[in-house]
Amino acid sequence: MSEIPVSKLTEQQASAELAHLADVLATANKQYHTDDAPDITDAEYDRLKRRNADIETIFPTLKRADSPSDQVGASVSETFSKITHAVRMLSLGNAFDDANVVDFDARIRKFLGMGVDTELLYTAEPKIDGLSLSLRYEHGKLIHAVTRGDGEVGENVTNNARTISDIPQTIDDAPEIMEIRGEVYMSHADFDALNNRQGEKGDKVFANPRNAAAGSLRQLDAQITALRPLKFFAYAWGELSNPLANTQTGAISRLKEMGFSTNPLMKTCDGPKALIEQYVKIEDQRATLGYDIDGVVYKVDDLSLQSRLGFRATTPRWAIAHKFPAEIAHTRIEVIEIQVGRTGALSPVARLLPVTVGGVVVSNATLHNEDYIKGVDSKGNSIREGRDIREGDWVEVYRAGDVIPKIRDVDLSKRPGVSQAYVFPTTCPECGSPAIREDGDSVARCTGGMICPAQAVEKLKHFVSRGAFDIEGLGNKQIEMFYRDADLPIKQPADIFTLETRDAENLTNLKNRDGWGEKSATNLFAAISEKRKIPLNKLIYALGIRHVGDTSASLLANNYGSWSAFIAAMDAAKDHTGDAWEMLNAIDGVGSVMATAMVDTFHNRETRAAINLLLSTKGFEVQDMAARDTSGSLVVGKIVVFTGSLELMTRAEAKVRAEDMGAKVSGSVSKKTDYVVAGPGAGSKAKKAEELGVTVLSEAEWLALIGPVG
Repeated sequence: MSEIPVSKLTEQQASAELAHLADVLATANKQYHTDDAPDITDAEYDRLKRRNADIETIFPTLKRADSPSDQVGASVSETFSKITHAVRMLSLGNAFDDANVVDFDARIRKFLGMGVDTELLYTAEPKIDGLSLSLRYEHGKLIHAVTRGDGEVGENVTNNARTISDIPQTIDDAPEIMEIRGEVYMSHADFDALNNRQGEKGDKVFANPRNAAAGSLRQLDAQITALRPLKFFAYAWGELSNPLANTQTGAISRLKEMGFSTNPLMKTCDGPKALIEQYVKIEDQRATLGYDIDGVVYKVDDLSLQSRLGFRATTPRWAIAHKFPAEIAHTRIEVIEIQVGRTGALSPVARLLPVTVGGVVVSNATLHNEDYIKGVDSKGNSIREGRDIREGDWVEVYRAGDVIPKIRDVDLSKRPGVSQAYVFPTTCPECGSPAIREDGDSVARCTGGMICPAQAVEKLKHFVSRGAFDIEGLGNKQIEMFYRDADLPIKQPADIFTLETRDAENLTNLKNRDGWGEKSATNLFAAISEKRKIPLNKLIYALGIRHVGDTSASLLANNYGSWSAFIAAMDAAKDHTGDAWEMLNAIDGVGSVMATAMVDTFHNRETRAAINLLLSTKGFEVQDMAARDTSGSLVVGKIVVFTGSLELMTRAEAKVRAEDMGAKVSGSVSKKTDYVVAGPGAGSKAKKAEELGVTVLSEAEWLALIGPVG
């Protein structure tokens, strides 16, 4: 990865890094959440995900369709039945130093319009390194236990969870419906004893307590789970028919009274200074706790404030995880290889002599781009004091957050005398097409387009990925197989939905091929058939339009509502002019870069033909977006622009409330704008509204339309 500070990245460098981070983080999520066999430490995972988020903050228009920021967990295993969470299980944002904690507090105060001298209480508690679990109780009885999964759908492990003594089977004086969430873990002593027993029997030994806990909870035989010494800490909740308390502290106390184990190190703190002091105390006790933790979690204590703060796409605004520092190791680069992504970017990867970093074996490291290998940035300035990277070099490997770690530096004292500088390829290693690096771009890209098998395969992988069509049984391995299959090929999305028909016409059916069977083939065809009806936001995301991530796809889908309205707008904006073009750019969160990528995608002849073919396949249907419950709202469908300094609520809160009431928030004023809400200091936007005859409201008048702040 690049050593260049995020604030100094060029747009081209940022785009290249986001492409690479999306690949490595997706692999890490699957290894951690689905396979229970992570290939990197939590610290490295966090570092990479944080860098990804920082880049997206500075370059919001570069956010990818497969952005790690929009992902929670990974797809559930096919081994267990699935249960949909009544309330999504989200992940937490991360802090890595004291400054991040101060910024977290400042963001909350800004959102709430709260001064720095106002008391704001938080809770601080250890972040357990285990497996997240949600327990649903109805009328005081445990109904089911579900793993996090992808945050929306998890694995049903109820029978296994019933064997954990820390999990009550029945609860007196509980709300009628109550989902309690927490972490399943294994103590160090129990982990050592389990591995000793496993070793004596010649069975699998576990790499660390987290893997042991996850593997034990996900046993097919609950009797095996019962023999494993699992524990459970409760610290959160999902659906509740009645609130547990008014504060986080009170709710956790209530859980303890109900019989759940809660962490004794949880403490209420006033402000970031007190939070950091508690972090230091917990870190000092880390080695003696007897179980693994990887940081400290901070949450706003007042539950009414949590409700006001709400959620981002995958994380709550009112909580953050302050992670412990990462680790470093030294190893040798065996070879440098080039990977080609779905946008044609050539990404160099170092294959390493395997080395353990923080308990995880590392064998790969990203090298970012040609400049990074040379030891310079895009402007020719030295990084690593100008030391280049070569095959055979001994390097310092740093992990702090995800899958593929980064190389911090090179040890020139160990460089072989016959070492030669690495020569970056000028042709695509997959298809042989020229690899061109345009002026100002740090990334070389294959010009082969869809004739490049690497790009075509990666686009298809994205199409069936989680967040897109998510077709069970059609993963990366199967896509690669079908792409190269001479009798039953999948070369473009429409081919997926004709697979069953084409299979019936083949002499050798899929069920008779190696690695398949009648059941697996039947299940695949059924899974494909289930996805012939797809929500608009999922389709937009699946198309893999550059700069359009999961969140952006939902934003666009909610704005246009239907495929017919969406594609009509793209067609009308073909020349990057006119009302449709202006409306697209005015959507808060879009911008000219994303708008250009979208419109140009739909006017690429090959791409449009592939989309039209997909839409014309038998039974294929794009579902309109479900309308929000905005009964009684006077601003449904209205386009609103906020300008000036709001005094009764913050800009962020105003936007969220407007969208909840069915309004569309725009960043610019046009003749299509319905209302401009102008606070003190309103300038050019208010003036333009008056010129166009757009209604200008004060903040008080706006609140009179939608109702006062709750």
